[in-house]
Order: sequence, then structure tokens, then C-alpha cells
Amino acid sequence: MQTNQIDITAFGPEHLEAAVRLSRQAGWPHRLEDWQMALALSEGVVAIDDARVVGTVLVTPYEANCATINMVIVDEAMRGRGLGRTLMAAALRIAGDRPLRLVATAEGLALYEKLGFQETGRVLQHQGVVGAVAAPRGIESATAADIDAIAALDRRAFGADRKGLIAYLAKAGELAVRRSESHVSGFAAIRPFGRGAVIGPVVAADLADAKALVAHFIAARPGRFIRVDTTADTGLASWLAEQGMAHVGGGITMMNPPIRRSADPIANTFALANQALG
Repeated sequence: MQTNQIDITAFGPEHLEAAVRLSRQAGWPHRLEDWQMALALSEGVVAIDDARVVGTVLVTPYEANCATINMVIVDEAMRGRGLGRTLMAAALRIAGDRPLRLVATAEGLALYEKLGFQETGRVLQHQGVVGAVAAPRGIESATAADIDAIAALDRRAFGADRKGLIAYLAKAGELAVRRSESHVSGFAAIRPFGRGAVIGPVVAADLADAKALVAHFIAARPGRFIRVDTTADTGLASWLAEQGMAHVGGGITMMNPPIRRSADPIANTFALANQALG
């Protein structure tokens, strides 16, 4: 289909290099590998003007439970022409009747509100080069036998089945767990991303366990650049700042329809996989 002579077509691997260019223009740290991961887990479209990619959007489905809309970028030379709305319309068609989540910038907030999304919280992006910290006790590397338990714990915390994401993280990075009475009671993931590595998701019963899971990965990487995307309600942000990860921005979490979930005594999300994937 076309909009104002701009073609909207399925996002394929052949568009990845152009997508990297757009994300760099937007000031995002995504490498080609980060885009490859996002596309491998998602379906999306690109906008093409005169054989040049000028817009992107991805929809990451988590079974039938929900989907995240992410990587919404419009070339700065094409803004103000309604292209963002066109890309979102395509994303909504891809998502079907799934409940939707996204993390909005201040610039995109008005559009998302017009499309029925409602604010549910705030993401706080913390990052920096972290010095040496003591390795916490009781945290260990996950094994292949832990993957099902990790996915089940993540499903309880996130409210949707993300076993595909968990499987990808196990291959692309590392997983660590806390065990209670031989059962997995918390987990965290780390993988290469942007300027260094991103820790997340982090799922635990309480803040103390969440700190220990994050510290496990920090302790193994002194002097390395690390990023964590947490939310304002977790209480993790001040501790991250104390470790040398400054608050450098974030976004607005939104849902359509909004689903309010009470804190779970067993599993809560303390850090996102990243802002795109939830």
C-alpha cells in the first residue's frame, strides 16, 4: 500500500542496515545485532520513499497474551507528514486483538493517547561504567534445565508468555538464578547491547533479591559499560545510581487497554529486557 507516495512494506532482513542508520539518527545505541534480535522476535513494516527506508515499526507478540509495539522511528526529514500514525496503523493491524504495551517518548505521547493508549508508569534508564563490587552469595549461573522454570516465573511477573524471548536470551547472553529450596525463585539476564551490555529482565520476589541478581553480573564485569532499564515503582533506581549507573532518561509505559496488576509475593519485574521488549 502507499501513503503520500510512500510505500509501506514488510520489514525484512534486507532493511536492517537502513534501520541501524535511522536509530543512530535518533540517538539510539542499537547495533546491527540488536536490530537482528528485535526482528527475529517480531513482525513489522518499513516506510520507503524513493528506495530509502524512512520509517520503521515492530510488533513483538508474546503468544496471544499481549504484544509490544517498538522501534517506532521516522526519519527526521519526513516528520510532520503523518508517517508515524501510518506506521502505528500498520502495527495495530499486525497485533490484531492482543492487548498492547509500549514505551513512549514525550514526543510520541500525544499520538499514542489518540490511539487509545494510557500511561501506566515510567521507565528509568540507568547506565554507566561500573567499578568493582562484591559478588553476592546465593546467585548462580542458570542451566538448560532451568529455562522452563525461568519462563514460568517471567510469565507470572510479566503477565504474558515470553518463552521465545527467554530462549533467545539464553543463546545470546547469560542467565543467572536464585534458588529457594531447590526451586528457581528469581532470575536475571544479561546480553551485549549498544555500548556494552544490558541487564534484564530481572524477576525476583523482593528488592533485595533483585539487587543481588544485578550485582552478580556487575561483579563479573568491573570497568564495563552496563545499562539497566527499571521502572519508577520498583525501588531499584537509587541503588543503581549508587553503583555508578546514572539516570540518563527513560520513557512512559503505556497500555491499550490498561491492565492494572497487583504486586505478586513471588514474582515481580524489577528490570525490563529493554524498553522495546518489555
